[in-house]
Amino acid sequence: MAERKEKTLIGPRIRRLRRTLGITQAQMAEDLGVSASYINLIEGNQRPISANLLLTLARVYDFDISDVGGMGDARLVSELMEVIRDPVLEAGQVGKNDVEDIVNASPDIARAFVHLYDKYRELALRTYSDNNPLTDREKVELLEESARSVESVRQMLQDYRNYFPELDEAAEAFSAELSTIHEDPYAAMIQRLKGQHGLRVRVVPYDIMPNTLRYYDRHKRGIDLSELLPQSGRRFQLAFQLGMLEFGELIDSYVMKAGFTDRDAIGLARVSLANYFAAAVLMPYHSFLREAEKTKYDVQLLSHRFNTSFEQTAHRLTTLQKPDARGIPFFFVRIDTAGNVSKRFSAGRFHFSKFGGACPLWNIHECFESPGRIRTQIIQMPDDTTYFSIARTITRTDGFYDKPGPKLAIGLGCDIAYAKRLVYAADHNLEKAEPTPIGVNCYLCERQNCASRAHAPLSRKLVFDERARGISLYRFQDD
Repeated sequence: MAERKEKTLIGPRIRRLRRTLGITQAQMAEDLGVSASYINLIEGNQRPISANLLLTLARVYDFDISDVGGMGDARLVSELMEVIRDPVLEAGQVGKNDVEDIVNASPDIARAFVHLYDKYRELALRTYSDNNPLTDREKVELLEESARSVESVRQMLQDYRNYFPELDEAAEAFSAELSTIHEDPYAAMIQRLKGQHGLRVRVVPYDIMPNTLRYYDRHKRGIDLSELLPQSGRRFQLAFQLGMLEFGELIDSYVMKAGFTDRDAIGLARVSLANYFAAAVLMPYHSFLREAEKTKYDVQLLSHRFNTSFEQTAHRLTTLQKPDARGIPFFFVRIDTAGNVSKRFSAGRFHFSKFGGACPLWNIHECFESPGRIRTQIIQMPDDTTYFSIARTITRTDGFYDKPGPKLAIGLGCDIAYAKRLVYAADHNLEKAEPTPIGVNCYLCERQNCASRAHAPLSRKLVFDERARGISLYRFQDD
């Protein structure tokens, strides 16, 4: 039954694709070499589409097969389920199949509903915070996560799948131009800043800049970098500044297309896109993808080859989404020792919640016990989607005796189907994998008897039995 259900979901997606292309069923049938009646049956969910026809469809119309395969829809389903399960709405027991039907029938309406809920939550939390802004940790986290500028910029990155073609092309050409100045990117960028912009670059002691890693002084015509920055960080900051100086119009064109209205969102979007440009300069798309495939996505080895940090390299791997030269669709997350998520992105189906941190059963948390060591794990979400993940600690700066650099953990992963292309999966039997069951977080996870559960699920009624103490304090009714 599950297989048949998955096949029926393809019809509405094919219809939406055809309408987006502005062609009739007869025109699509002619392009694909099938009958118009067959297209009609597929769109009406009367016939499943074959794998060969789906591949032909992707080749003829030059699009990502995951657009029709439902990766974006799967994320939207998860977001809508998260909204409906909020007990404040009293939506009742709406099943996942019903939500999938809504998303497939009208994804725009589903997105509008999620957006409306976000606006409601933002207003409700702002009203609450005006009366009592520091009641407890959870409320503070929710208020922070609901910041309009942060969420709107995250949505922009998600809409583009964290791939900005014009920026990538400009960065690749710029990187090649820099290599003609000097083989060392750092030296080349210093010369570029001095020759083209009259800016001097200096590395200054921590005493002078105790709380800043980079400062651009327009009046004194200089860029100051903290001595705490490693060499990879210094290169990145100079590439960022060159992006703002020489490609500001291109960056602003993306910001304008996004339609941001508040200054915070505009500023954050510009910084995010300039960071994207900097990474693309240091790790040019085609050469980076070629080396990633050659090394089987060995993040540490790639870091050595491109003189970049582990975090820079891992994040760059999530941006390899060029239609005719795609890498593995990775998800990426960064957490601190308290489990707070400070950075997240998914190029595939992996869903991150807007509420709270990550599941404690995910071994990304264990990284802090063995700094610098890469941990691997096969994980499975409640909807049975399975992923292969790696995790490792990093430090932004090494710090010094009285002030060591803060430790963070990076998680990088992909759908289990891509795992065989990773060097990290060599010691795993992918055919007989026994994944660790995890959830999005405790608030949204409905797994019973989890010893690591910290909160009751929002969508279930709790059941307490005075006669017995279970492995978890929170027991709840099943469907």
